[in-house]
Amino acid sequence: MNSLCLLVIDPQNDFMDLAGAALPVAGAAADMDRLAAFMRTLQPRIDDIMVTLDSHASIGIERTSFWRIADGGPVVPFTLVTAVDVRAGRFAPRDQTRLPEVLAYLDALEGGSGRTLVVWPVHCVLGTWGHTIHAGLSEVLAQWEFAHLRSCEKILKGLHPMTEQYSAFRAEVPRDDDVRTHKNTALMARLASASGLLVVAGEALSHCVAASGEDMLAQLEPDRLRNTVFLTDCMSPVTGFEEAGQKFLEHLRSRGVRTMSSTDLAAQLAA
Repeated sequence: MNSLCLLVIDPQNDFMDLAGAALPVAGAAADMDRLAAFMRTLQPRIDDIMVTLDSHASIGIERTSFWRIADGGPVVPFTLVTAVDVRAGRFAPRDQTRLPEVLAYLDALEGGSGRTLVVWPVHCVLGTWGHTIHAGLSEVLAQWEFAHLRSCEKILKGLHPMTEQYSAFRAEVPRDDDVRTHKNTALMARLASASGLLVVAGEALSHCVAASGEDMLAQLEPDRLRNTVFLTDCMSPVTGFEEAGQKFLEHLRSRGVRTMSSTDLAAQLAA
């Protein structure tokens, strides 16, 4: 019987399109319902599960709580902030003592990954409902743990407030003072050595799934990638970033990674 290894990226309430979510992704709750159904169907075959959790303080460099505009007013969610903007005084950290550190960060971000800082709503704060795993998926994870008499691993990411972290494997700008922001070589090695099929799902397709997937493409061997599937009906893009999500899926396919629905994969495995 073919075995499965499951990587679930940030299946948290704040990303669900549910009442009270801070950063809802359209379709995310239904994505997690489908993933839960997939897991129930294939539970005996799932040998290992890793779940990443976006984990933040209430104030951080990528959140609205960190920034103000020139007149002291708030910065609205989804605003793009560049080093040029900050030097021109259009945006500033509320804590002015952070200005040199902020500029150094933005310079490194734009010069390294080429990303622009997106100011997100405050989300996935440790200890809050928003940080918690989607209820239906959490129930199935607990059932798997009971059936297999061991725990799935839950991996916190994004803990440092002065650097963004979309990828499960590294922060956008690693920090010398925090090893947690550097490459998670243990997680990558676990995926590389997993037996059977590696299955990936989670939120959001356009950001944390894509960033994690790009790191996987860069570091995993071709044979491992050919035996990897991203479940297209168990991940959705942030509204306005649909094109980025589709480009990422195309990149996966160009590298030999399969993309298919959970129902199609379950049917294929049953056959």
